[in-house]
Amino acid sequence: MNLSDLTMYIVGYGRWLITILMAMVSLQQANGQVLKLESPKQYHAAPFTHPGLLHSGSDLLRMKEMVAQGKEPWKSAFQKFSEHPCSAASWQPNAVAHVERSLLKGAGKNIGNLEKDVCAAYQNAIMWAITGNEAHAITAVKIINAWSEKFKVFDGTDVELGAGLNVFKMASAAELMRATYPKWQQSDIERCKKMFSTVFYPPIQYFALWAHGNWDLACMKGMMAIAIFNDDHAMFDRAVDFFYKGPGNGSLLHYIINEEGQIQESGRDQPHCMLGIGHLAEMCEMGWNQGMDMYSFIGNRLLKGFEYTAKYNLGEEVTFQPYTDISGRFPADHIATNGRGNLRSIFEQVYNHYAFRVKGIPASAYRYTKQAAEKLRPEGPGFNADNAGFGTLFFSLEK
Repeated sequence: MNLSDLTMYIVGYGRWLITILMAMVSLQQANGQVLKLESPKQYHAAPFTHPGLLHSGSDLLRMKEMVAQGKEPWKSAFQKFSEHPCSAASWQPNAVAHVERSLLKGAGKNIGNLEKDVCAAYQNAIMWAITGNEAHAITAVKIINAWSEKFKVFDGTDVELGAGLNVFKMASAAELMRATYPKWQQSDIERCKKMFSTVFYPPIQYFALWAHGNWDLACMKGMMAIAIFNDDHAMFDRAVDFFYKGPGNGSLLHYIINEEGQIQESGRDQPHCMLGIGHLAEMCEMGWNQGMDMYSFIGNRLLKGFEYTAKYNLGEEVTFQPYTDISGRFPADHIATNGRGNLRSIFEQVYNHYAFRVKGIPASAYRYTKQAAEKLRPEGPGFNADNAGFGTLFFSLEK
């Protein structure tokens, strides 16, 4: 074992111990009683709907029709989307056998290859669905196949983030291609499933209980995406169960900590807050496309998190409750100004859900989310592979 391998072993072992300890702590109630360990309930007994990650069949048809008719805001949104480098049918995959995601200076390896390729696979899959140009379908499949043939090892100090974020976009691309492109060979589809379950899933299977909530959330949404594509109900239930009642910072009520909508990372910086609530929203949309309403949990707590974050990043003041996260590692006594005002492309999805899909929600309840969406419109790409981005094209419902 060389020095690099030994270092990674020690880091991984230490984090595994932290995970076990955090799980033990989470079993303690306030009165000192130990909770009984139970398997996750069955959240989704019916067969999965395909395509059924961020985009249903009707979503794809809506985008295609609105772009073809030249209607706004889809017309301008599609122009921005189609001009992005990752939407080009000329994209060539850069697949490798080993990817490392680490914050340690110089420690990362090939992570940029993966992040760019998953975005290109996803965006070409969308381009294919909207334009019908088979060149985009060929490119999306070529990227997925290249990685499923070569990719064997995913590690690093931040592997949970890397695996969760990137598999979400890769699985989103694969889900679209399997549902819309019969020329994708079944043997290639099965190899893709194997890559998801043997390379991407192991790093995220125990979540990230030692970290800020966006880590858990990356694991959760990646797990949901794999589960839907692989038709794995037990894996799906595991991710959804964590959303509702997981012991880490990423479960909904541990991430959006109060009725005012304060975020577990509000005392850290604003980009991570937007990253985290974006993850939560993407999980809710996957659930919605599988016939579940995760958006409305605990009085639409997700919307309150969006409103709080949007309001503060639009320049207004919000209340702040001094807070120590569930792990006890990240106390905060004031809201962070770092990154304030740099809105991320996450707001159109939640705005359109509450403005047009849900009945009985007053406009005042999504006032700031709407303002953020309008300020960004048409939304551009997500940051690297963090979130889907391009929400004006993907999620606009207004007629």
